[in-house]
Amino acid sequence: MIRIKSIYKSFEHKEVLKNISKEFNKGETNLIIGRSGSGKTVLIKSIVGLLEVDGGHIFYDDRDFTSMNQKLRKKLRQEMGMVFQGGALFDSLTVEENVRFPLDMFSSLSPVEKQKQVDFCLDRVNLVDANKLYPSEISGGMQKRVAIARAIVMNPKYLFCDEPNSGLDPETAMVIDGLVHQITVDLQITTIINTHDMNSVMEIGDNILFISEGEMCWEGNRKEILHSDNQKLQEFVFANKQYQRIRDEKIEGGKS
Repeated sequence: MIRIKSIYKSFEHKEVLKNISKEFNKGETNLIIGRSGSGKTVLIKSIVGLLEVDGGHIFYDDRDFTSMNQKLRKKLRQEMGMVFQGGALFDSLTVEENVRFPLDMFSSLSPVEKQKQVDFCLDRVNLVDANKLYPSEISGGMQKRVAIARAIVMNPKYLFCDEPNSGLDPETAMVIDGLVHQITVDLQITTIINTHDMNSVMEIGDNILFISEGEMCWEGNRKEILHSDNQKLQEFVFANKQYQRIRDEKIEGGKS
């Protein structure tokens, strides 16, 4: 579980995050949603420590991350996995070398143990015959799967995904959503996903935080989001034409 309490962050005297508090549960896909510029990227960067908050606290289970020194933070980061927006694979390394990279950097496993863990993670993301291929030789969807395999190779307790479906077609995006959700449940990871993709919200939104202009405007789950009366949330949700139709049907149903 990750808990943030009264988080504030400013840049050049402009408040970007304003008094945000939220719990992100283990074994659930926790989504941070909002328009571009809403502050969701700043929030996830603050949670992982890429940005220092100006006020508030971030707890990993019962550990106060904001009060830790750099040595303790470095140790805690070994419990984190990251899936970056572009995949961030090393072009000069094969698929299995990309996945093994964190093990080479941070683990004391033997070469045989490392290979076993790499193979397990590639199997987990349904990539069993791609070990010796390079990123340029596989599709964008497969690259995202490799990025997920690399993110979980250290058996993390916490998984962070920044726009994991960026640049993917809808069908492939659904596959990635399902994969992240299944891994989260099976491995009981605390997963936080930064997204503006409403399809992802409706497919895997177990626990959702909606941010607008740096403020926490709504929280709930995918079953509740279409029925919320929050005006800012409605404007965000129904900007998607697919969900405009659902809204119109909802309005018509209310008239009858």
